[in-house]
Amino acid sequence: METLLNFFISAARAEGPAGAGPQQDPLMSFLPLIVIFVVFWFLLIRPQQKKVKEHKAMVEALKKGDEVITNGGLLGKITEVGENYVQLKLADNIEVKVQRHAIASLVPKGSMKEL
Repeated sequence: METLLNFFISAARAEGPAGAGPQQDPLMSFLPLIVIFVVFWFLLIRPQQKKVKEHKAMVEALKKGDEVITNGGLLGKITEVGENYVQLKLADNIEVKVQRHAIASLVPKGSMKEL
């Protein structure tokens, strides 16, 4: 009896659902997922990696006398460069130390005088 049931069950599985056509290629079922990943790569991931690389190069190239803006919005002139920190002169007699990676961008020299 059990072998008879196994015979019918395996035959039903082999037929598939009624009206189903030929089986679809497994690669074609993953194609939309692959296309979405490629679009995300070129529109989101790659530009972000490029921006991170540019920021890292800018932080490594900081030198005394550069005028910078920090992530907190402080505008200052670098007076001392250390391995992990830079010292910024914000105004007369006001200097602060900030981490190097907290520097958001370089500004053209003379920007502090314009303010």
